[in-house]
Amino acid sequence: MPPQQGECCRHGPGPGWLGGEVPAGGEPFYVPLRKRLSVDGKAPTPRICIWECDGEAGDITCDIVAAPLRRSCSAKAMPLLPPPAPLFRMMTPPPPRPQRGEGEETSRRPGEAIRKGHRSYSLMLNLQLGISYSVGKSSALPFQKLAASDFDPREKVWTRFPPEGSKFTPPHHSVDFRWKDYCPAVFRHLRKLFGVDPAEYMLAICGNDTLRELASPGKSGSCFFITQDDRFMIKTVKKSEVKVLIRMLWSYYEHVRQYKCTLLTRFYGTHCIKQAGCPKVRFIIMGNFCCSEYKIHRRFDLKGSSHGRTIDKTERKIDETTTLKDLDLQYAFRLQRFWYEELMKQIQMDCTFLETQGIMDYSLLLGVHFRNDYSVSKIGLSQHIAFPKSTGKRKSFEGGSSFCELCFVESGCKDRDLIDTRKPFIQLGINMPATAERRSKEILDKFFLNERHLFITPPSGGSCDVYLFFGIIDILQDYDITKKLEHAYKSFQVNPDYISAVDPKQYSRRFQDFIRRVFIKEQ
Repeated sequence: MPPQQGECCRHGPGPGWLGGEVPAGGEPFYVPLRKRLSVDGKAPTPRICIWECDGEAGDITCDIVAAPLRRSCSAKAMPLLPPPAPLFRMMTPPPPRPQRGEGEETSRRPGEAIRKGHRSYSLMLNLQLGISYSVGKSSALPFQKLAASDFDPREKVWTRFPPEGSKFTPPHHSVDFRWKDYCPAVFRHLRKLFGVDPAEYMLAICGNDTLRELASPGKSGSCFFITQDDRFMIKTVKKSEVKVLIRMLWSYYEHVRQYKCTLLTRFYGTHCIKQAGCPKVRFIIMGNFCCSEYKIHRRFDLKGSSHGRTIDKTERKIDETTTLKDLDLQYAFRLQRFWYEELMKQIQMDCTFLETQGIMDYSLLLGVHFRNDYSVSKIGLSQHIAFPKSTGKRKSFEGGSSFCELCFVESGCKDRDLIDTRKPFIQLGINMPATAERRSKEILDKFFLNERHLFITPPSGGSCDVYLFFGIIDILQDYDITKKLEHAYKSFQVNPDYISAVDPKQYSRRFQDFIRRVFIKEQ
């Protein structure tokens, strides 16, 4: 139910004004009659108001107030307090951001902006309405301890969104649709566990900035959307993948609670949209491992298999938005002893968890930032990416969460590609310093030819300093009948060890074996 007269600043003075008059010589002040939680961002970011009205439980609506209307209302309402200072993941206060040179070009951002007329525009509007409703509603309720019933696969809520609005939903300009929220209490706890603020979450997805649609790097046919701050990714998934996630949700929750530095995908919500005459669209919202204040020069999707694990592009067409695969990797990354040991322990624990859940076909998404221009040219990258540009982002990796306890500040940072002169905040899988050593492709090929005893050590090219960003993705595929048939069919064509579709135990062993050859320890 929308706010009544006197409940919102847009309606002007009403019963909520004390004394009925504006005090002489002073600013007007306002006392709301109802509980209101609001988040104010910098213009033109909208204000998201969460209203909890009198009546039956759950009678809550979310109101997104546009920037021009907010400015006009501010003269009638109390003065807005200055927004809180952003939380930086650094040990020292940020200095002023350096100005770009006149000839500097804007950094290329992957994806196509979803604007009016885009094929996904209606889906984006429905998604934003559903997210603002679900997160706003739960944020207005007290935080409670999870019960076993919260993880029940039947724990899902359908809500209808008619264009004219209803008792529980605001009016909107999209089509009539139904919205399903899976296990909302569990995902609310997960967002808190991962350090995601509800207001920032809603503003990133439902604010004025439109989402961007990414080209799908895989063969699943899923659609990928990303927020403008690059912190959150939205992926359409199959019904079977939703079932896998809900089935293992309890174990996943316990795993990420126990292992603070887990490399598994961070899930923030699972939802479904149903429009009249259209099939259901199911999607998950997750963190983006490659969200960084550094420019990512190379991206790799690594499985540890070789059959079909290369891209069909010439060297000239490969850029920082291209996702490369196992056979395209020509580097080994030398880590400090401490980080290498922590990485191997965490990879083993995460793979053991996935194995017990019957999951296979997952990947290590690896982002590489080359730290200086000389090293970029020395290691053989094309010159058109030798001058990295600032991305304009102040927060790295999912909003600067302090979820992992293994966090350090690097000493002696010499990278000039940072937005400012602060030293990077290092965490497992985030801003990890390493040395990239170019390897002969023949050496890597021997690994895929089942010579697993070979350790990749002899360098065949230059080396340079890099920052690494990585995590384990695509963890919702179990070894079902489809994958078993795929394994049987491809086994007649190639060696079964070369293909991705193998049973979870073999997949886990091969994946860990390959990771130990991609990352090597400093002597």
